[in-house]
Amino acid sequence: MELGLATFADLALGAGPKGAARRLRELLEEIELADQLGLEVFGLGEHHRPDYAVSATAVALAAAAARTEKIRLTSAVTVLSSADPVRVFQDFATLDLLSGGRAEIMAGRGSFIESFPLFGLDLEDYDELFAEKLELLLALRESERVTWSGRHRAPLRDIGVYPRPLQQPLPVWIAVGGSPGSVVRAGALGLPLMLAIIGGAPARFAPLIDLYRQALRGGDTTSAREEDGVRVTAPSGATPPGEGSGTGKARAAIESATGEAAGRSAPAIGINSHTYLAPTSQRAADEYFPAYSQVMNRIGRERGWSPMTRRQFDAACGPEGHLLVGSPQQVAEKILAEHELFHHDRFLAQISIGTLPHERVMRATELFGSEVAPVVRAALLSPDVRTAQPDNRLAQPDDRPIQPDGSSTP
Repeated sequence: MELGLATFADLALGAGPKGAARRLRELLEEIELADQLGLEVFGLGEHHRPDYAVSATAVALAAAAARTEKIRLTSAVTVLSSADPVRVFQDFATLDLLSGGRAEIMAGRGSFIESFPLFGLDLEDYDELFAEKLELLLALRESERVTWSGRHRAPLRDIGVYPRPLQQPLPVWIAVGGSPGSVVRAGALGLPLMLAIIGGAPARFAPLIDLYRQALRGGDTTSAREEDGVRVTAPSGATPPGEGSGTGKARAAIESATGEAAGRSAPAIGINSHTYLAPTSQRAADEYFPAYSQVMNRIGRERGWSPMTRRQFDAACGPEGHLLVGSPQQVAEKILAEHELFHHDRFLAQISIGTLPHERVMRATELFGSEVAPVVRAALLSPDVRTAQPDNRLAQPDDRPIQPDGSSTP
């Protein structure tokens, strides 16, 4: 299993340009340390708000590419619904060239909506925008010259798109936060899946992974798609109604996507969770709670969530909770326990959050890379783990919105 980090490069409110510049310098130090520790992946989020420093992920990751050697560099996520897929492809193809073939795109619909009015888009088209732009993005990585048309962008008529990346194809993941329809979309297109678990017991997300694997096998997932209002379209072609869309090689694109990640025979599955480490569990909880609760409560006020209490936080740090906060041994045990649930291929630890001091982020990263990663890798190399098979029993996913305290709304 690949182990890595993810961050949104949070800013204190009112930090201003000097604060943002300092945060970006710290971000590069965090990525450089992750590379030195032998972690495999670093993911960086895109936001258009004053509490985050990065809106241009490819630019920031390009700076990191110049200071690193092996670590893969991915968006986490690219808000594809409000982006131009041509520019996204060009930006990440350029990053791929600069990094020597280490770039990835993690495409998502985004959990914030600021980018929609910023770029003149209608929220009523939320899912249609994503489906159409994902279709174009996959067509762009499939062919150097593209013919495509849709509702939300000017058509392309046998136009070449450059530069071309070193990786063929350029890896594209689908990032989801718990929507069954989005999980089905990723599986139907044969694309790797990244699932963010930000609330609720991880075991509650196992049916979503089952649903994804069912979609990969071509099983009936109609009810999940219809319930979630998700439109699934082939990446290029498959003769949709109207003027020709894509290049007419849908199945080839799906098959190329299916084995794209590190030579695997099937698309990868990743899990992203808030994580923090200190020498003792008590110290880890005491250090992480102020920054974590401040961020979750600020977002919660925007979304109508109840304030997070220390008691709820401590419960979420427990064996059945969604937070990987504790000593290195506890975090390693929790990663391995989740692997028993999901049999996933990648884990991204989101350590940096809110106003958590940079020196604590670096110290926690050091513990993650030097103490947790070796334990997890050694455990997963054992014969019992290697031969274990995913539990593909299908259950109905509980798709009610999950709050940070782990409760569900009716």
